[in-house]
Amino acid sequence: MHLTSIDSLSDDQIERVLSEGLRWFDYNRQRRRNDHRLDGLTVINAFFENSTRTLLSFEIAANRLGAQVVTMQVEHSSIKKGETLDDTARTLNAMRPDALVIRHGTGGTPSEVAALMDCPVINAGDGTGEHPTQALLDAATLRRHFGRIEGLKVAICGDIRHSRVARSNRKLLERLGAEVRLAGPPSLLPEDADATDIDSAVAGADAVMMLRIQRERLADDLGDLPGEFLENYGLTAARFASAAPQAVIMHPGPINRGVEIEGALADDPERSLITRQVEMGVAVRMAVLDLLTADRRD
Repeated sequence: MHLTSIDSLSDDQIERVLSEGLRWFDYNRQRRRNDHRLDGLTVINAFFENSTRTLLSFEIAANRLGAQVVTMQVEHSSIKKGETLDDTARTLNAMRPDALVIRHGTGGTPSEVAALMDCPVINAGDGTGEHPTQALLDAATLRRHFGRIEGLKVAICGDIRHSRVARSNRKLLERLGAEVRLAGPPSLLPEDADATDIDSAVAGADAVMMLRIQRERLADDLGDLPGEFLENYGLTAARFASAAPQAVIMHPGPINRGVEIEGALADDPERSLITRQVEMGVAVRMAVLDLLTADRRD
């Protein structure tokens, strides 16, 4: 079994990851955290794009479950000598890992690699494709805070077109019964998006998830002046005031303060769940590794 998309998971598997993720969340707040269910297994992290939260959380998750963790140094690998990705995958497969976590700048790459691997492959983000474990941790964060997901109104705002996070979250949250609202500049919206303006999206929302402008993926610069994006499309205190009374703020990171969100909102101790998302990332990825390696341990 691989996790290359939210669609890779059945409803029962999603429920298992969310419930186990919440259990691991509490476990990780203990002083000693050394479960051994992945003893003797090897997890390889192959990140072809930069990462802080996702890479480190997968490393910590695997270590806390007792696995041997190897992070591939892509900059020093044979990829730099002209080796194809397929040959790299075949090489990694010959080393008999028990799970491969991969991030790549080209959409669909995790699925292509999975076809060449004998172990589970986990998509840690593929271009503008998907980021399934981010969506799972976001859903778990919402469930922990509200006690439910069904019926919540979730506004996802910003660079929707280039966001694998938005794509996976939209799939998962709607599947779990949430109402998902998309908002952003017209040039940063996908053609198939049923989108609205940010003021309408935020009004009455239970959760507002802001997204970074992925300028590295833009064919043309937005040409926005300093503060212009925040004023027109970002989350300000005045705009957030129209959300539901107990609304929360989310962001997958990294944050561009003063661009898509005011810094004070990102740091709000009562309303911001941004650091809680990071904490939940370790827990949910522990649940994912446990689920995907179960057959190899039996």
